[in-house]
Amino acid sequence: MAAPCDPGERRDEDIAVHIFTASAAMVGVCLTVMGIIRIVKALRGIGPVADGLIAIDALAFLASCLTAYVALRTRVAPRMLRVERVADYIFLAALSLMALTCTLIACALL
Repeated sequence: MAAPCDPGERRDEDIAVHIFTASAAMVGVCLTVMGIIRIVKALRGIGPVADGLIAIDALAFLASCLTAYVALRTRVAPRMLRVERVADYIFLAALSLMALTCTLIACALL
């Protein structure tokens, strides 16, 4: 059985806290962008593709946030590191999707 984490122990690789706060903020950003797209769509005729991608992105950031929360609540070090790594991968995938979506929106506005 793996040893539990010492709550007072500071780990250099403890990124779950950063993923948790950043991904929670990014969910809000995605929802804001969806509202902006609705306004721009009415003015410029941008298709529903951007809305769908941002909605998927918001769900991915939410999944990253929830996974990071699970990592923060886990007391067993090896399990915490595995869950933290999953949260990191989901966060990076969502960030990449957001960059792609922003590129598509920028190209559509030109």
